[in-house]
Amino acid sequence: MVPMKRTSRISALSNCRRRISSKTRMKLGFLGSSLCLLGFFLFAASLYSAIQNQNLQQKDPNTRNARKFEVIDFGFPNITIFSATRPFYDDGLDSVGARQEIAIRSWLRLSPNVNVVLFGQHPSVLTFASNFGNRVVVESGIDFTFLGTPFFHSMVARSQASHAGISLLVDPETILLPDIITTLHYVHKLNRDWFLTSVSSSIPRFPFLLDDTGQNWLQKDGKRIGAKKEFLVQNRQWRNCGERILMAWNTGDPPLHAGIIPPFAYNRGLHNEWLVNEVLSSDFRIVIDATLAAPGFYLESLSVSPSSKLNKTWEDEGNHHLASLYGSLYFRPNTTISFRLTKCSGQYCLFDSANGTVYFLNDFANPSWLSEKFLQFWRRKEWTNLMKDVHLWDRNVPCSKWHKVSFKMPRELSLSLSLNSLLQIIANKDKSVVLAVAGDNYRDMLMSWGLPVFKDPLAPSNISFDDCHFGTKCFQRVTKVKSRIVLQILKLGYNVLMSDVDVYWFENPMPFLHSFGSATLLAMSDEFNKTEPINLPRRLNSGFYFARSDPVTIAALKKVVKHASTSDLSEQPSFYDVLCGEGGANRVGDDRCFEPETKLTVIFLNRSSFPNGAYKGLWEKSNVRLACLKLGCVVLHNNWISGRKRKFERQLRSGLWDYDSSSRMCVQNWQRTTYSLSLE
Repeated sequence: MVPMKRTSRISALSNCRRRISSKTRMKLGFLGSSLCLLGFFLFAASLYSAIQNQNLQQKDPNTRNARKFEVIDFGFPNITIFSATRPFYDDGLDSVGARQEIAIRSWLRLSPNVNVVLFGQHPSVLTFASNFGNRVVVESGIDFTFLGTPFFHSMVARSQASHAGISLLVDPETILLPDIITTLHYVHKLNRDWFLTSVSSSIPRFPFLLDDTGQNWLQKDGKRIGAKKEFLVQNRQWRNCGERILMAWNTGDPPLHAGIIPPFAYNRGLHNEWLVNEVLSSDFRIVIDATLAAPGFYLESLSVSPSSKLNKTWEDEGNHHLASLYGSLYFRPNTTISFRLTKCSGQYCLFDSANGTVYFLNDFANPSWLSEKFLQFWRRKEWTNLMKDVHLWDRNVPCSKWHKVSFKMPRELSLSLSLNSLLQIIANKDKSVVLAVAGDNYRDMLMSWGLPVFKDPLAPSNISFDDCHFGTKCFQRVTKVKSRIVLQILKLGYNVLMSDVDVYWFENPMPFLHSFGSATLLAMSDEFNKTEPINLPRRLNSGFYFARSDPVTIAALKKVVKHASTSDLSEQPSFYDVLCGEGGANRVGDDRCFEPETKLTVIFLNRSSFPNGAYKGLWEKSNVRLACLKLGCVVLHNNWISGRKRKFERQLRSGLWDYDSSSRMCVQNWQRTTYSLSLE
């Protein structure tokens, strides 16, 4: 480790070669006759000092020599590159797809040890990935917004669960050159766990093609890209620096950072800056900026899909809101990446700007004090120029401090999408939607569903957190919201499957429910006795029913809503008394009712496929999932139990739970840890 002297002289970034003046050469000539003896003396002294240093380290394991980093050859590991492609909105490969194809082919040609994982759930992503062979796979097992935007925290978690020695997270349009492989090779030799970043710049065009082997980029004249690599550097532009950051890390014991990543929407701003800031603040790993050594490039003229234009504002505001409330980015916006990795005279240099120190990663691991001084004698100018180069970069390149963010604490986050606009986005081809109604006390159950959320302005506000279960006054007020919103959606022309958040789905019930005709309402039965008719009085379960948007059903629901508004009970008795008649006067057989005024038929669903919480004691089975699958369950209602905590505990204990509140993510097969649930 050698301290640097500051100087005002400016040199070019690429000019790291040794500079020796004529006066210095005269001195060297005069000393030439003595160098052999001096070299022999230094070699002997170096050997002796190295042995002494080793003995000291054996005596005291906390003793460190002048160098912070040892260089150890662990062998080069496999690399997995993770990215989230943008969907293709036109038939075939559009301009976005073309840029992404160039980028992915640049990744594959880096090394046979490189594999690629593309996050996506749109069918076009699967078609796109099939063009690259078996080294590119699609991963849909992460969290997405209802618009199909990946959640950044889920992407990072999946990347961290990889078994690859090095994981790399990069924008899908970033072109990578072989420099990134050699850079990762040298950083991987450090005896430290590390986290590496690199800023990508834009270029107007990429005038290169792959050869027949798919391994080398060629110019039009057939020469390899190495001969014209300066084209990329000379024509690059720096803009939107924080949006296209390459992030890589080694697989090691320490986590990337303390705490959890909030649910940022990917490519909607601030998540890259937030993560780098948290890695720096946590200090579990050395953070290295490798932009000088291995920059990425992307082509200009980004196209934006219609849906992203529509929702860009509120998704950006959401990320802004999260970045200010979680972590320390809002309070520590000026955190600095001290370590810069660059090349100097063909070697990798790690420059510590905090104290003006340069580390040459190619040097032997444990140099003695004398050999360190000897190297310092020859490399003084080289190190001085390197320090000036980095300072020049910091002053003149806007992206040199991309991770420093300045923003104001946002106002309360507003949801800009109305109920009507949400329906247009999420309804299926049959104009059907799934509706769930929940207060904050059932938020974790709602998160397990992954549905888009809108706020009902007429909903009661004074909802008890723990005392709003079946039979309470709070429950009676809340349930009446459900039928009113269902009626509102039916009037807008959409069919509604109303499902309480405590109904667990084993499969999608929509195809079966759609098989019934119009003027029909299908509902779960609350009857628990296996031998009794399922349409007995007050056995219609309004926590799970399917209603079509037709005049008959709308007229019948109007009657239910009106009856419930004047009742001191919940909405559920109103459903039965209006549609099946008080005491079951309108019952037809053992599983139906017929409302004579509106001509609506109510069909009670088979309990083997749609069981309530008391049927056959399913929730008390040692393996609830297996028992339900043997029975043929499509869904299972977690009702017939009193108290919010008891309901949550029963469902969590059964394993029928798909949301981890500690990580703010849905439970996926690749997760290594068990999920948790906060009942407070």
